[in-house]
Amino acid sequence: MKTQSKLYFYFTISAVLLIIIAVWSLNTGVYDFGGTSPYKVLWQLIKGDEHLSLSDKYVIWDVRAARIIMAILIGSMLAVSGTGLQGLFKNPLATGDLIGLTSGATLLAAIAIILGGHFKQYLPEVIQFSLVGISAFIGAFLSMMLVYRISTSGGKTNVVMMLLTGVAITAIGFSITGFLIYISKDEQLRDLTFWNLGSLAAATWTKNIVLVVVLIISYVILIPKGKALNAMMLGEKDAQHLGINVEKLKKQIIIIVALMVGTSVAFSGTIGFVGLIVPYILRLLFKSNYAFILPLSAVCGSILLLTADTFSRNIVAPSELPIGILTALMGGPIFIAILVKFKKSL
Repeated sequence: MKTQSKLYFYFTISAVLLIIIAVWSLNTGVYDFGGTSPYKVLWQLIKGDEHLSLSDKYVIWDVRAARIIMAILIGSMLAVSGTGLQGLFKNPLATGDLIGLTSGATLLAAIAIILGGHFKQYLPEVIQFSLVGISAFIGAFLSMMLVYRISTSGGKTNVVMMLLTGVAITAIGFSITGFLIYISKDEQLRDLTFWNLGSLAAATWTKNIVLVVVLIISYVILIPKGKALNAMMLGEKDAQHLGINVEKLKKQIIIIVALMVGTSVAFSGTIGFVGLIVPYILRLLFKSNYAFILPLSAVCGSILLLTADTFSRNIVAPSELPIGILTALMGGPIFIAILVKFKKSL
């Protein structure tokens, strides 16, 4: 009970901090509301004020609010997916972008963007609408399966093989994406640039609804796996003796992580290192207790990405710095720190 109370305490503190950052982000931007506070405009919108201008309504609701919610959802899923992978592989270097999941998702999304027009009309309307998202999920899933098959032998994961497989997948994805950029038209080129750099500028409420559905399904399955992942830290045989269905757990984590990473890439492009930074910081505080790390990473990932997105909109205002650049700048030094800490075991 004491442990549970401690989790609730830290979760509440993190949630309050996330709300504060969201309020700050709502007030941040170059658009002038004519001397009126953005909060007042939002309140007028909620009340249904007929005198509210269409431009004010659009900026506060369809641009800022939608973008804030998307940052919260995608940041949360990227952090939880990284935490789940690290628990599965029993290694802090296992994140979606480092082992090729993000690259695989981006590659198939790019193929859907460039080549989708040639066969899209032959597909059912539901699939046409979500072709890029489905492609991103398939790319993430295939990359995950490939990494797992190559780097795991006898129930043990070779970290060097895991990272090298990720490098290979990323290199292949980069080369094919480069070819697609070469043959793409101007409009397609802009879309591909968006995928490679990462951005939340295309946030809409329709996309947020899809993200919420994916998040709920994923978290219902993954978040309760904290104790099972703790048992996995002892080794697969010991986990089985404790009553954990190891193979079922592996399949669930692989599919759920591929779903979260694929959906996130489909809507925001390549945003790296969120799944590395958040679990690393939480592990410093709570060791490798996944019963704590998994639920807290869901909130802390949102905090990280929303903060980074808010800065990305202001550093070079009125232009926008791609958010993938900021997360890479933050994640690079942490990645080096992890390598230095674990260089003996590596």
